[in-house]
Amino acid sequence: MYDAIVVGGGIVGASVAYHLAREDVDTLLIDRHDTGRATDAGAGIISPATSSRTASTQWFEFALDAAAYYPDVVERLENEQDGETGYSDCPLLSVAVDEDEVPEYDAASERILERQEKYGQPAPGTTEEISSAEAKSRFPALAETRRCRAYDGAARVDARTFTGALLRAAKKHGLTVFGKDVTEIHHEDGTVTGVETADATTYEAPAVVVAGGAWSDRFSDSLGVSIPVEPQRGQIIHLDLGDTDTSTWPILSPYHSHYMVPWSDNRVAVGATREVGSGFEPHTTADGVHEVLGEALRVAPGLGDAAIEEIRVGLRPRSADQLPVLGRIPTVEGVHLATGHGATGLQLGPYSGKLVADQIMGEPVDIEEFSVERFE
Repeated sequence: MYDAIVVGGGIVGASVAYHLAREDVDTLLIDRHDTGRATDAGAGIISPATSSRTASTQWFEFALDAAAYYPDVVERLENEQDGETGYSDCPLLSVAVDEDEVPEYDAASERILERQEKYGQPAPGTTEEISSAEAKSRFPALAETRRCRAYDGAARVDARTFTGALLRAAKKHGLTVFGKDVTEIHHEDGTVTGVETADATTYEAPAVVVAGGAWSDRFSDSLGVSIPVEPQRGQIIHLDLGDTDTSTWPILSPYHSHYMVPWSDNRVAVGATREVGSGFEPHTTADGVHEVLGEALRVAPGLGDAAIEEIRVGLRPRSADQLPVLGRIPTVEGVHLATGHGATGLQLGPYSGKLVADQIMGEPVDIEEFSVERFE
């Protein structure tokens, strides 16, 4: 018997479990660690203030809060466990390399200015237009640019490392973790009672969190609620630049939905595809690799001599409206959702997990706009 059970151990599920455990909630996390889990493949850019996303203010306001929360949870993790967190500040360059990117770049600049006036983000003094020569001095592999905006307030996170830090800290607070497959969520008279795993073991709890990423929908029928989340495949390639020091390079954000994230070990991650309708097929494709490398070399031809260190594939949990799906479900009391983050799971995940944990503990939270009931 536990106080709460979390199904799924990606960055979102790990965050839920961590925030429950550190408040002395007796928590069990059950994770079958699916091949293709989005957490294991994501790039980890934390920079909502410069996002070119044109969705409603719901996502933007939530993302600002999520980014602002990162330093707080990182500080706690540094005190509560012995390993690295994988989080670090990193400047960012938004660039338009070809003329066809300029209109979108200019439109995004207008949106950023409007948001700055309304929200104060990007913070004054953190962003500026720079020349092509200056941009290339900061990211030497970069092509000549038509436009470039530098931003000093971004960050990056290695999701595998960060999730590991969450779980190590949570275990010190009493979290139990099992590597099993949850096959059923039990409920009686409209109230959750626990879960059953593939080895026919039942674990009881008055609260269950579905944080199964792209696989969350498999509980829809048994819970009597539609969880409109589907897999969106993303292929991302890690390039080894040998002796080239990339530790001070900025994140690079062009305007064809791709990006480049440098790391201190002379590695640059480039990607990623956004393949809607991919199904549960976490493998590389010729088209995907061609797309990622072609876009990377268009924007940064200086990467042409880099070695391909690794190709990662993740299945992002994409919701029907591309917003997170969080909180209680209307059909079974005690069941909560924490899924649907799509391509921004690493940016939003730790904060989403905190809010769902707060709701379980009876704390006042304002996440009704992300409830699954909006799809009815």
